[in-house]
Amino acid sequence: MTTTTPTQTVQMYRVYIKASPEAIWEAITSPEWTVKYGYAPLVDYDLRPGGTFRAYANEGMKAFGCPDVISDGEVIEADPPRKLVQTWRMTMTPELAAEAFTRLTFELEPVRGGVTRLTVTHDVSGAPKWAVVLRGDAEPGGAGGGWNEVLSGLKTLLETGQQLPFQSGPA
Repeated sequence: MTTTTPTQTVQMYRVYIKASPEAIWEAITSPEWTVKYGYAPLVDYDLRPGGTFRAYANEGMKAFGCPDVISDGEVIEADPPRKLVQTWRMTMTPELAAEAFTRLTFELEPVRGGVTRLTVTHDVSGAPKWAVVLRGDAEPGGAGGGWNEVLSGLKTLLETGQQLPFQSGPA
């Protein structure tokens, strides 16, 4: 008997972080922060509609043969520090680069007591291979824990100042 996992085309993740929306926005869009959590890429955003987005491989990724640019896209909407909408595509392998651009949305809302609710919505329609990685289903094979890993690392870094020792981040 063969079983398959259905492709979930819209993935939503929500995390509450004891940090201001401004601090979280900076951590999402600034290369000085992004190299410290999750997959640890160096990001480059032109935060205006039509602006470019690129994420660059860290040294560990390059050692495994990843190209310099591991992800790219276009900014659709930037409303700091409340909302960022962009297209997004993974270019780490030719198979992933051949998949469609996806739509990624970050929404930040202060809720109470210095806590901000961060909601990440990723529409992965047309990108079934990448959908598997984003859900964290490819972690046993070394691909990392997807958005769950990234957001856990972001939360820990902002709340404690410490990085999580995940395989996909810096050693």
